[in-house]
Amino acid sequence: MRPFLALAFLATAAVAAASEGAAGHGEGIPWAAIFKQAVNFAILAGALVYFLKKPISSFLKERSEQLRKSIEDAARAREEAAGKLAAIESRMARLSDEIAGMNRKMEAEAAEEAQRIREAAQAEIERVRTQAQFAADQEVKKAREELRKEAAGLATRAAEEIVKKTLTAEDQERLVRENIEKIREIAQ
Repeated sequence: MRPFLALAFLATAAVAAASEGAAGHGEGIPWAAIFKQAVNFAILAGALVYFLKKPISSFLKERSEQLRKSIEDAARAREEAAGKLAAIESRMARLSDEIAGMNRKMEAEAAEEAQRIREAAQAEIERVRTQAQFAADQEVKKAREELRKEAAGLATRAAEEIVKKTLTAEDQERLVRENIEKIREIAQ
């Protein structure tokens, strides 16, 4: 709130000075207007210094701390890089031995992998063979079952045809009466 009041005061002073300066357009150097502007500038500069001294000093302090930290980080990174360079140079000296060892290791791993692939392929062949045999057995069972169902259906249709041809109206009436009697007996 305090900075706002100071700025409002400065703005009012600047407007008053500008309105007085506009009224007097005389000849010569307007020392009064220059003096008013200098006073206004001094007030503005003083207010800015008063209000901005703490934020600017804290900003500069933070900035110098950041720069110091960046310099320390860069020095630390340089030391780490030098250590890594020394490790790389020593490793480069042993590189031919490492390459020969890696080649031997890769050849052994390749032989092991080839054997593992052969074994896996054989196991897969057996699994597929077993599945194929099982599927064939299932298909045979399914075909037999379908044949049985079809034969039963044909036998049922043939029996229906025979019954339709041999069953008379009297036989139907007698069967209905017998079934009604059985239902009455069960119901009681």
